[in-house]
Amino acid sequence: MDKLRIKGGGPLRGEVKVSGAKNAALPILCAALLGSGELELDNVPQLHDVATMIRLLEQLGVRTVRSGERVVLDAAAISSHEAPYELVKTMRASILVLGPLVARFGAARVSLPGGCAIGQRPVDQHIKGLQAMGAEIHVEHGYVEARARRLRGTHIFTDMVTVTGTENLMMAATLAEGETVIENAAREPEVTDLARALRAMGALIEGAGTDRIVIQGVEKLSGASHRVMADRIEAGTFLCAVAAAGGEVLVTGAQPETMEATLGKLREAGARIELGKDWIRIAMSARPRAVDLRTAPYPGFATDMQAQFMAVNCVAQGVGKITETIFENRFMHALELQRLGAEIAIEGNTAVVKGHPELSGATVMATDLRASAGLVIAGMVAQGETVIERIYHLDRGYERMEEKLRALGAAIERIS
Repeated sequence: MDKLRIKGGGPLRGEVKVSGAKNAALPILCAALLGSGELELDNVPQLHDVATMIRLLEQLGVRTVRSGERVVLDAAAISSHEAPYELVKTMRASILVLGPLVARFGAARVSLPGGCAIGQRPVDQHIKGLQAMGAEIHVEHGYVEARARRLRGTHIFTDMVTVTGTENLMMAATLAEGETVIENAAREPEVTDLARALRAMGALIEGAGTDRIVIQGVEKLSGASHRVMADRIEAGTFLCAVAAAGGEVLVTGAQPETMEATLGKLREAGARIELGKDWIRIAMSARPRAVDLRTAPYPGFATDMQAQFMAVNCVAQGVGKITETIFENRFMHALELQRLGAEIAIEGNTAVVKGHPELSGATVMATDLRASAGLVIAGMVAQGETVIERIYHLDRGYERMEEKLRALGAAIERIS
């Protein structure tokens, strides 16, 4: 099993390009199930989760051709409506085939999903929404089984803000009969990117990016071309690395307008930031200042950036308070950061971090995807050598992370 070995010390300098967003690419890949023509996607990140999703779609009968960041999908000849446990168990986003399969083919059998162990992430909102649209659904033996002659438009108010729930219901509604309104919808940029792809395929969608999305169902969707948005979490991770380690880095291929909460906290920490249409320049010449933050659905502070900012606070001046409101188990990385000498006290859903001038290298274990990124940042500022185990989590969401950081001057390598 691969590990990362990091020798801490030294600022980061240079230029790094952000990959396409995993959290946008996964639902858009599933959208191929809705169309009768080829869906051509560019800027698709080369990640483990993306490869898993493509294998799942191929098992359903989708013809796929991949060349680097370009993927072409054709769902004209679906041969199965079942997403098996073997493929779904490692990735929660697999549930996103449920809505498209029921909407276009009238049947789906999807294993209940897995993914990172960061807390309860139920799919009840997906199920309730599809039932409101007329689907007959049973959950048994670990599978969600759904059937519908044709889904019907309806008014859906989700009990909680759910990104994948919003995406699943929005995709299903594109082929439903009549109008569907989704209230309390997720506003994340990845939802908006999915809506752009669906509109390119012929869907009639208004309001994506707000908490009220209106979809007029159509008889069929066609093929289209779409470029996946930039990964705002990867961009934020590189920015946090500079905030912690110091230096000056130009992050290209980014979309700064999707990162206002992250950029605001970095400025609060003392970083100097310049913005362009598709780039961000960050400079850090002194030790960062500790920041307080509270995670919240977009446009609030992203839970996926919490671990990275905890790592920054570990070496900051002062005390920072981090409150996690999205996932109840998302402080497991705090215990690993403590192995590096971090001073962190957990009080319920709040972590109080007292910064120290330096950390010390040790062997630590990644507990989830974003925790991995936080440990990488901490390892780059720790004295001596840090080894991070179980980095398969990291590979689910970061493309060639160690190569990109090494190009900026980090002493980091992958070992087996």
